[in-house]
Amino acid sequence: MLVVDGEQADRPASASVTTPSMPDNAGRPAGSSSIPHLSIVVLPFTNIGGDLEQEYFVDGVTHSLTTDLSRIAGAFVIGRGTAFTFKGKAVDVREIGRELNVRYALEGSVQRGGNRFRLNVQLTDTETGAHVWAERFDKPAADLLDMQDEIVSRLANTLNAELIKAEARRAERSPQPDAMDLYFQGRAVLNKGIAPAVMARARDFFMRALALDPDNIEAAVAAAQVDFAIGSSSMADDGPAYFRAAEKALNGVLLRAPNHPRAHMLLGAVQIRTHRAAKGIAECRQALALDRNLADAHGFIGLGKHALGRGEEVEGHIQEALRLSPRDTRAFLWVMVVGMAKLMSCTNADLEALDWLRRSIEANPNFALAHFHLAGALAMMGDLEEAQSSAKAGLALDPNFSIRRYDVNVVFLSDNPVWLAKRKRFYEGMRMAGVPES
Repeated sequence: MLVVDGEQADRPASASVTTPSMPDNAGRPAGSSSIPHLSIVVLPFTNIGGDLEQEYFVDGVTHSLTTDLSRIAGAFVIGRGTAFTFKGKAVDVREIGRELNVRYALEGSVQRGGNRFRLNVQLTDTETGAHVWAERFDKPAADLLDMQDEIVSRLANTLNAELIKAEARRAERSPQPDAMDLYFQGRAVLNKGIAPAVMARARDFFMRALALDPDNIEAAVAAAQVDFAIGSSSMADDGPAYFRAAEKALNGVLLRAPNHPRAHMLLGAVQIRTHRAAKGIAECRQALALDRNLADAHGFIGLGKHALGRGEEVEGHIQEALRLSPRDTRAFLWVMVVGMAKLMSCTNADLEALDWLRRSIEANPNFALAHFHLAGALAMMGDLEEAQSSAKAGLALDPNFSIRRYDVNVVFLSDNPVWLAKRKRFYEGMRMAGVPES
């Protein structure tokens, strides 16, 4: 996570141990192995139409995006002081890649028409000149600063996923992948969902990365995320053991990198899942103070409120996560949390709960736990036929799931008698739907 320009070199404590050097390779071939992983320059966005009153907004998007991309794990971002020397000039991204020693260039344009803004962005591979990804945003011209924040947050989250995919594709072609190559391949696998086979494959990449570089912080955090995911998804009989392993690893990371946003967030998630929800929420808030674009942190805060029995507060946090990253690969998890919070709330929100749980499955039909949640909810409401169908779908994905395993990983702390009665009904609903007891 490094920003480099002629004015500053800001290296947060969360940066990877292996840090790229300043660009000193003008004329070096773009395919050189010395080019840092996940290195990018954000070129000044073009103000189409030339309206000078909008220039500050266009430049603001470029400035903010440069800063926010620097928070991506493992990123090397050319600072805005250098990037803005290309403002208003015709550029060849391949030449820029050679000059600045970066793998990617992000270009964009902003156009205002009436009461709407249109923003076009494209990510280009500087070695080949090929477009890696492109997107268009159409937004009403409301409060410009609020709109700038939203656009930048959405771009940063989307680019995070796209850059990981691009780096993983590069790594697949490498005859001798290094630790960061393996890390990016693991992250690309991890973004495919939560299933036993996916977790096993992702873990293998991270363990191989750590074998090559035991000090690789990003691989250590990602491996801890795998442990957390296995425990929280009731994939294993001993979920608490996975939580303990994740917590130990994350505490070790934070000793070396005390300002690592994702490490704080995942530590908070572990605490929420192990009956320390208030402390976990505080960790997630600290993560957001370090990286405002961590949509997952909002999702975990929502989970924490659910764990505390404050279900009426959950949806607001999940909506904020969805606002920051509406196409996030983990959005199905956030949506499921809202469904469960509404199902277990003391208000009569059962139909809303079903709607959210179905939305979760629509977003990712391969996550077994969502099917079991929906099965229990449907049986609670008397729809036994669909409940049994949902349970069968879940068992096809995870044949070893059981109510006993699920109960081991329960995170709820509420002692409200209405809530406790609903939990008892939910467990009975899963039994009626055909979910095995043990």
